[in-house]
Amino acid sequence: MPALSELKQFDQSVWFDFIRRSLITSGELARLAAQGVQGVTSNPAIFEKAIAGSSDYDEEMKALITAGKSVSDIYEALAIKDIQLAADVMRSVYAATGGRDGYVSLEVSPFLASDTPRTVAEARRLYQAVGRPNVMIKIPATAEGLPAITETIAAGVNVNVTLIFALANYQAVADAYMAGLERLAVTGPSVTGGHPVNAVASVASFFVSRVDSAVDKELEKRGTSELLGKIAIANCKLAYAEFKRITASPRWKTLAARGARAQRVLWASTSTKNPAYPDTLYVDELIGPETVNTMPPETVKAFIDHGRPSETLTQELATARKQVGRLAELGIDFDGITRRLQEEGVAAFAKPFQALMDSIDAKRRRLMA
Repeated sequence: MPALSELKQFDQSVWFDFIRRSLITSGELARLAAQGVQGVTSNPAIFEKAIAGSSDYDEEMKALITAGKSVSDIYEALAIKDIQLAADVMRSVYAATGGRDGYVSLEVSPFLASDTPRTVAEARRLYQAVGRPNVMIKIPATAEGLPAITETIAAGVNVNVTLIFALANYQAVADAYMAGLERLAVTGPSVTGGHPVNAVASVASFFVSRVDSAVDKELEKRGTSELLGKIAIANCKLAYAEFKRITASPRWKTLAARGARAQRVLWASTSTKNPAYPDTLYVDELIGPETVNTMPPETVKAFIDHGRPSETLTQELATARKQVGRLAELGIDFDGITRRLQEEGVAAFAKPFQALMDSIDAKRRRLMA
């Protein structure tokens, strides 16, 4: 039975893709940290399930409603408190790893995904509102998000870049990160509690299972099974090869000489959507140095029960290139698929965020009636 901590020998960190007040107050998050979890990620869908789908927040919500707080203020108060509490639990990991791990991620509103200036302002505001050095602000890798990443890193704010599906998009994300570092090295941080160039941190979150879900549909339309369940992993292996190329470049070496931290690749959406695939597929096949895998609770349990810890990410790169190249031969527009997945990803986070706002508003109206 493998332990999460076994992944450390391959220089991979495990983060927990879930948050809820009772997870923290019950001591469960601290127990997970003791077992090898080294960070926490959240998103609007996770908060919608936590706040609207549980009674954990009812008393606090009533107090905020009674105090006359708006719907957005209520959400933010609840979410920020969760992030603060989780960051406090993870602070020991942050200290023990010298700031490499121990982060808790909070996403900017998905409704700002196409607005660069407001994303930057929101990222700065949320970072200062949480007031913890080990918080990461999640910004999507949209066209409008890329300059926001540069601006936010330049301010000294940790960034988790989310919704990356394509290799070209990842390259643009890495460029945006390095541009931010280059500015930060000159100007220093511009927000309260911001980090200098040798302490600011970032991860590039590459989404995994959704790629197979989308590509598999196209393969099935063409009556071929040769690449079913293979493209998501191949895509990640190509991204990791690009990470290695970037961190070996003269531009990066200049930044590293100033103490800059590499923007590690993070594997997100690692639960399998197809029940025919092993439930640890997107963990077992993506283990390698300088990476993070953020796992939902069910994937953590599955890996502890029957995962196979072994360095796999660096294996069969040539095969991965051939597999992705084969898609064009089959008439499958992989670039188009990844663009659509990013667009759908923004919408998929906006929907539960709006549902959460509506749920809070309904409770607010009932109590004020």
